[in-house]
Amino acid sequence: MSQDWTPNDPSLLPVICGPNHMNLLYLEGELSEGDLKAESQGGGIRLDGSTEAVSTAVLALSVFEAVLAKNPEAGIPALEGALEQARTPSQTYQTLTGLKVPIKAQTSAQGKYLDLLTGAKNDLIFGVGPAGTGKTFLAVAAGAAALKNKRAAKLIITRPAVEAGENLGFLPGDLEEKVEPYLRPIWDALEETLGLDQATRMREKKIIEVAPLAFMRGRTLKNAFVIMDEAQNATVAQMKMVLTRLGRDSRMVVTGDPGQVDLPPKTQSGLAHALSILKGVEGVGQVTFTARDVRRHALVSRIIKAYDADAKKAKDA
Repeated sequence: MSQDWTPNDPSLLPVICGPNHMNLLYLEGELSEGDLKAESQGGGIRLDGSTEAVSTAVLALSVFEAVLAKNPEAGIPALEGALEQARTPSQTYQTLTGLKVPIKAQTSAQGKYLDLLTGAKNDLIFGVGPAGTGKTFLAVAAGAAALKNKRAAKLIITRPAVEAGENLGFLPGDLEEKVEPYLRPIWDALEETLGLDQATRMREKKIIEVAPLAFMRGRTLKNAFVIMDEAQNATVAQMKMVLTRLGRDSRMVVTGDPGQVDLPPKTQSGLAHALSILKGVEGVGQVTFTARDVRRHALVSRIIKAYDADAKKAKDA
């Protein structure tokens, strides 16, 4: 099938194609199963390939143009999101409101994740997958929204520190100062969703609290939104301890990347163990992200795919 696509605003064509037609090459790579070829000719783009590939490319280019009309510097991440929408055109993604800026899911997996994070059916949600898929950011955004909407009284964030161990005693400062370097991505997400001033005030009032795994023991977390980040580096015993802290009117989100375990050799990851034994348990939800959901630099997705292919090759050898 062949089709010519022309933007509504011809001046946007160079931006749509990208430097050295980088965006068209990206489309060809993502739709290679349909033998897509995309070339800029005159005032439009010539698309050749299977009917499905060409139709998907047309829709993705149209969505991409609409984004560029508002933000000409959106670049590859916006094209990735446009392509994901084109692949699932009937999907309406949820938006978190009441924050500094609305937070909208950009992929079907992120949409499912937000549904679990904000729905009433599951009080324990696992978000697992590679870096850059939004699993931690969306959890933090959902927690911030729960605070703003009075659905939770506290936001509690816990994470293994210093690889899988809790070796914090030698570090100077109080508890929060000890774990600050390990939780910087969390605070960045909170500042983005709540704003620096509000995030700082909530932190000072202990509405937002950081709690290393070792300090979670013995607590009962009531009326709280709890996030356990980097859970692949928790041991089985640590994971059980944290999961059993869940109290009345609370929700817990466990995020991690099973492919980046830093535990000592022969030590089982608590995340992998929990996923295996809690599968199908009522009240437990799970979303698994893939390289397709990566929303960082486009190269990150390709790096993840290369590592996955290498791991598969080693396993099959």
